[in-house]
Amino acid sequence: MKKKIYIGLLAVSMALVGCQKDFLETTPTETLSDAAAQAKLNGLYVLLAKPGSANTRPGKASPRAEDFGQKSYDIYMDMLSGDMAFVRTYYRWFSNVANLQTAQDFTVSENYTPWRYYYKVIYTANELIQQVGTPQDDEQKYIVAQAHALRGYAYFYLLQLFTTEYDPNALSIPIYTQTGMAGASKARQSEVYALVVSDLTQAIRDLENFVRPNKGVIDKYVAEGLLAYVYGAMGQTEEMTNLALDIVRSDKYPLTTREQICYNPDTKLGGGFNDLSTPSWMWGLDITAESDISEVSWWSQVDVFTYGYADANEIKAIDSRLYSQIRDRDLRKKQFNDNDVDVNPSLNNRHRPVNKFFAPGRKRKGQMVVTTDYIYMRVDEFYLLAAEGLAKANNLSEAKRYYKQLLTLRYPEATADADVAYVDGLSKEALLDDIYLNTRIELWGEGKSYLSLKRNHKSVTRGDNHMRYKGETFQYNDPKITLLIPEDEINNNPNIR
Repeated sequence: MKKKIYIGLLAVSMALVGCQKDFLETTPTETLSDAAAQAKLNGLYVLLAKPGSANTRPGKASPRAEDFGQKSYDIYMDMLSGDMAFVRTYYRWFSNVANLQTAQDFTVSENYTPWRYYYKVIYTANELIQQVGTPQDDEQKYIVAQAHALRGYAYFYLLQLFTTEYDPNALSIPIYTQTGMAGASKARQSEVYALVVSDLTQAIRDLENFVRPNKGVIDKYVAEGLLAYVYGAMGQTEEMTNLALDIVRSDKYPLTTREQICYNPDTKLGGGFNDLSTPSWMWGLDITAESDISEVSWWSQVDVFTYGYADANEIKAIDSRLYSQIRDRDLRKKQFNDNDVDVNPSLNNRHRPVNKFFAPGRKRKGQMVVTTDYIYMRVDEFYLLAAEGLAKANNLSEAKRYYKQLLTLRYPEATADADVAYVDGLSKEALLDDIYLNTRIELWGEGKSYLSLKRNHKSVTRGDNHMRYKGETFQYNDPKITLLIPEDEINNNPNIR
């Protein structure tokens, strides 16, 4: 029986969020009780997964199918990085992102949706921080700390999606730290990053003794993980590495095992990436039937066993060039072997992630109402970040030690030592290249490849299974893989021009 997050969070708080006035039109005046503050925080977490969280189709019976919170933008980032290929489409959801049209036309809705979503998170966090005021007890301190973490998270992702590269002096996006503020001008990246670092640092400090009720809630280690990515984006490798190592050394989360990494069609066991209780998961969302999530969801877009778009000619698959670089004995290669799956056989051999992400029943359209969980963060990311940072700092022996701990679990036990022995002989640059490649393989479909592409100043060459730009190479700072400030913001905020 699945546990409900935060006393019915997804059942009760959907209504709380859905009836809010427009997020730039309300100025709160009341001071919240602890119960009201907790309810508002619950509503803030709901935004991360709520269908229509960006409210991009007001008054319509259903939201746009690209509008379902953070997992929408995980798809954005995997497509912009080139690692997720849009092989075939009928409904054309996400096609402007996959075909890199968002960066060429600020009127397309795919620019507006993430902009509105992340600023809605920011507004709600500001409202909560402002209404609680100075915390009077630990409960209020923990609530405010989580709000700061979520505000920092939202600003960080806005920076990643709407700026081409880290440049402290470049103008970027507006900053709002209070509700009721007039439309702001673009702040310099240094100002926005300073706010993000401040928010997440405060969250880490104030969540030190916080015992969360479940993994749907941010704790100290999740905040550390977010801040590690922020420091990585800023090129502050030492700070990134220290945070990643603190997570790894905490021993709170074991690495994802061989059995958990991929479904085995012979034993009919393993894999799934569909359950928040998986020990390596640090942060995610426990989705229940009461959550009322169906075709407007990440599962609908990616999983062929869920009723929705993935089984209806909307084929998202691993980039063919990336797939070809996965070693034959690597268990993760089997995550994408869809040639034997009895689901619309005419669409097989496309290397869809049928053995990584799937509803447990594994029947065509079997999951009508989504009850499989969302993943936001897992510990494996920080073994890879720690290895990357240690290698950049020339500590190759420690980098290889942490790297091999993860990599060993990606090969059959009988051959694993031999399969990863090549790591010992790698030079610094070869090791960094290998870590980068395996970061893309390990975290495919989880929205992290785009962050790695930018952080490591890499280029990507698209394989032959993309609809557009087959074989073309894009640098990490190419404007084509960056979003544009949307038309609506330009028209309604005279200070941003």
